[in-house]
Amino acid sequence: MPRKIVTDQLRSYPAAKADIPELANVKHVFVKAAARVNNRAENSHQPTRERERRMRGFREPKRTEAFLSSFGPIRQHFALKRHLLRASLCRKQLAERFAEWHRFTGLTQNPSAS
Repeated sequence: MPRKIVTDQLRSYPAAKADIPELANVKHVFVKAAARVNNRAENSHQPTRERERRMRGFREPKRTEAFLSSFGPIRQHFALKRHLLRASLCRKQLAERFAEWHRFTGLTQNPSAS
């Protein structure tokens, strides 16, 4: 159980807190809602937000988690540091990684190209 809840001045937070009886005795602290005040808190969970954004197309959370748990490591293989590379070098590295992926999976052609 939390000792206190820290939020901005959005009026829906106290109403939501009132709906949960266990949080009746928890202190609610309001902080100033201004630009860049909570950047540290917001930026700390960006990877989680990105995963949530990918989950929107799925109907069931279990299927989503199953997909994302296997997709994460695969995605890292193709995620290049594009801002550090010239376009020609990026294309070359991506082609090499796709060739390696095709060797690993046994694909001989691009299944999406029809």
